[in-house]
This record gives sequence, C-alpha cells and structure tokens, in this order.
Amino acid sequence: MGALLAFLWFNVHPAEFMMGDTGSLALGATLTTVALTTGFILLLPVAGIVFVAETVSVILQVGSFKLRGKRIFRMSPLHNHFELIGWPEEKTTIRFWLIAALAGIVAAILAFATPVPPPPP
Repeated sequence: MGALLAFLWFNVHPAEFMMGDTGSLALGATLTTVALTTGFILLLPVAGIVFVAETVSVILQVGSFKLRGKRIFRMSPLHNHFELIGWPEEKTTIRFWLIAALAGIVAAILAFATPVPPPPP
C-alpha cells in the first residue's frame, strides 16, 4: 500500500514513469486475494467497475470488428476512445477516478450491508 501511495504521490501529471504490467497485475492479484479471503468476490466487479468497463470495451470492439467489420468505439480500451473524441487526458483520468471512488463506496456499503452467515458447527 505504501508503494502504491508513493507512486501516486510522486508521479503526478505529467507522469514520469509508467507502472506497467508488473505493478498492475500485482495490484489486481492482491485485490482478488483480499476479495476471495473475505468472501466478497461478487463485489469485486462493483469495486473495479473501471477495469470491467475497460475490458468489456476491448471485448466488444474486437467482437464487433470480427463479426460485422465495424468498430463500436474509435479506439479501445475505452479511455483511448474518450481521448480521440476530444477529451483531454486529465479530464478522462479525473472522471475515471471519480467513477472508481464512487464504485468503491458502493462496494463498501454493500459489503457492510451483507449479512454474515454463522460459522458451521
């Protein structure tokens, strides 16, 4: 967590280095491990709605192009589409942050509202 906070703190706009696959895969694996061990695996897509939207946009784009020969988005993943329609990178990034924060809050509310079953005898 400390490394992630340091990355976000010192790598503000303009970004000086990219996290890359190694860091993002490690974060995803950690999130999934926590969801599995706590029993909240069904809340993972809610908390990670931005990741889900990015992945689904690629799947839809590839499927549409292979089946119909037409693209749905100007470019996938989704954040590239928004940049190509004229949104500045900062606008796209901040809106995705806001959506991710709201999704995290919704997932936390759902987690606290979920009744915990009693342990087996």
